[in-house]
Amino acid sequence: MSSAVVTRFAPSPTGYLHIGGARTALFNWLYARRHGGRMLLRIEDTDRERSTQGAIDAILDGMRWLGLDWDGDVIYQYARAERHREVAESLLASGRAYRCYATPEELTQMRESARAEGRPLRYDGRWRDRDPSEAPEGVKPVIRLRAPTEGETVVEDAVQGRVVWQNRDLDDLVLLRSDGNPTYMLAVVVDDHDMGVTQVIRGDDHLTNAARQGQIYQALGWDVPSMAHIPLIHGADGAKLSKRHGALGVDAYRDLGYLPAALRNYLVRLGWSHGDQEVFSTEEMVAAFDLKAIGRSPARFDFAKLENLNGLYIRGSDDAALVDAVETIVPSVGAERGLAAPLPPDLRQRLTAAMPGLKERAKTLVDLLDSAYYLYAQRPLVLDEKAKALLGEDGSARLAAVLPALEALTEWNAAATEGAVRAFAEAQGLKLGQIAQPLRAALTGRTTSPPLFDVMAVLGRDESLGRLRDRLSDA
Repeated sequence: MSSAVVTRFAPSPTGYLHIGGARTALFNWLYARRHGGRMLLRIEDTDRERSTQGAIDAILDGMRWLGLDWDGDVIYQYARAERHREVAESLLASGRAYRCYATPEELTQMRESARAEGRPLRYDGRWRDRDPSEAPEGVKPVIRLRAPTEGETVVEDAVQGRVVWQNRDLDDLVLLRSDGNPTYMLAVVVDDHDMGVTQVIRGDDHLTNAARQGQIYQALGWDVPSMAHIPLIHGADGAKLSKRHGALGVDAYRDLGYLPAALRNYLVRLGWSHGDQEVFSTEEMVAAFDLKAIGRSPARFDFAKLENLNGLYIRGSDDAALVDAVETIVPSVGAERGLAAPLPPDLRQRLTAAMPGLKERAKTLVDLLDSAYYLYAQRPLVLDEKAKALLGEDGSARLAAVLPALEALTEWNAAATEGAVRAFAEAQGLKLGQIAQPLRAALTGRTTSPPLFDVMAVLGRDESLGRLRDRLSDA
């Protein structure tokens, strides 16, 4: 086996790429990049009934969106079934496996007896040393591993430490089912070996599998990869992560308006730490990542923290890049806002011009889109309730009074409109807010927006005056 580091991410395509899977993929990717190695992608599609092409596409799309590239072609486990069968037959030939003719009824009886006596549910080894000539008529055998019955199986885990199982507590697991299909346990070992995997990084729900897979490696005389089993992610309340906590697919986070770099940064800090540092560029993550700094306790997923981090990334992003990012969520959230992708060039231009003001308070791209409502709203604007209240009798009268001063401007920019409105307020003995607030409501349909005079500059003279006249004609 080559000394170069090879990791793998091996999802089952029975659903979307969930947040725990995304973190596992990220840790594998970072470890491989940190050591100048390769990360391979294997789709574990042996469960033919539950594996779907849609789920495979969602996993690949999710990884691409997160910026987690893999090396070489995607490997599909089911396509390698012949190789898995061949290895099972070789174990049979070497005496490290045997044919088991226990009937489904016998296996059910075994389980029921164990349950009644409070023993672990294990196969009792009844065909381990029996002659196949005693096989009952019409029963198709499975192939089972002849596992050691004495001593112990040890996993030296980079996260969990030394984990020991007594071999008497592990039974002879099935390698090949009676229909000739390989089991997950066998397929994983053969694939990891054939792919040259040197480091397995996966959830700690696979820790017992590591013991069983270790026994298969030993039976085959193959080197066992190094292991690192990472704690699962829990909700903020400490319970196992579920949909109510945010156990959504990566595609849902994209549609909720999170930036891939922010989600990557958030995920790397779920269970791994590097001093007190919270914000990492990709280069910093790669340089700092190591398995020793992964804790043994479950990490807690906190939406508020993710939102705050995403807001930080939004504020630090290039304005044009943010417009591109906003455009990517338009297909999923634009219809209800009267938007479709691609965005019209004039709207892109206005969004780019307004972005410095828009991004200051936004925590997600959806926030950005909503606070940019005034840029793409259809005339006449639909006002929210607070804006309507501001444009009562007094508000409308002030709009009508300030309109001629704005119409008289020869230049239209933030400084010019601010000068005109301030001069008007002073002449009328009003505070600036008493005229600025009705203006904001009429121009944006809301009571909060980026700075008013920036809004007027971005909308331009014709659109701004048109919206004010719309409002006065409705009053």
